[in-house]
Amino acid sequence: QQFARDLYAEGSVRISFRNDVGPNAVVSEIWLWEKAEGGSAAGEAAGPAAADGPKLKVLLLTGDDYPGHLWKQTAPVLAAGLRADPRLEVTVVERPEFLASPDLLGHDVLVLHWMNWEKPDPAGSRENLKRFLEAGKGLLLVHFACGAFQGWPEFREIAGKSYDPKLRGHDPYGKFRVEIADGGHPITKGLEPFETEDELYTCLAGDRPVRVLATSRSKVDGKDYPMVFVHEYGKARVVHCPLGHDVKGVGNPAAAELFRRSCRWLGNR
Repeated sequence: QQFARDLYAEGSVRISFRNDVGPNAVVSEIWLWEKAEGGSAAGEAAGPAAADGPKLKVLLLTGDDYPGHLWKQTAPVLAAGLRADPRLEVTVVERPEFLASPDLLGHDVLVLHWMNWEKPDPAGSRENLKRFLEAGKGLLLVHFACGAFQGWPEFREIAGKSYDPKLRGHDPYGKFRVEIADGGHPITKGLEPFETEDELYTCLAGDRPVRVLATSRSKVDGKDYPMVFVHEYGKARVVHCPLGHDVKGVGNPAAAELFRRSCRWLGNR
């Protein structure tokens, strides 16, 4: 295979990278395929999406939020970041009442990008969300999803920590650094600290033990706050990430990688 002679030696492929985009570049996957003579690359017709095994069915639920969060802008960016992983089959639903639908249980992972600001919980949503989690499914909370289900104490247990309106909400919007506090977890293994432009949330409260994977230091009070943490709720896995205020925050390449890895871990992949 003459076309590959400059890439391999003694049966091994040599791949090198040059970082042209700054210190936050992340390589999450490499796809290799052989090209038969006179034909196309194996699997080329299907493209990289032809991943081994069944895809994880990921539901991104949005459609209602605090007026300061423009979900119509952020949800498509979040979905696009998740779809960059061919192992994830991402469905976007913009009807919060879908939380009460029995079809919710047809998904492996629920990405909650929603907060019912000054609106009642969708009828039946609490009970159905618990059924979803009791079935051993996965839940990823993004940004202000921490404030959903206000008035339902059990949601704080589900989320690990949730929005407490008595606390200071967040640092002024701006740039800050996300540090990897636990590099031994599959979600953060091999990831480097990164810079982002976002809201640094300081408003999460809860006594449930959680495993903190990433933190950021507030420029206001000098304290470290969790930016990614995980725990188990019964048979379910939960990932909580308060990053993702706007298109810049949710579309940050390193944050997008965290979201993808979170979905894979939630789905036991």
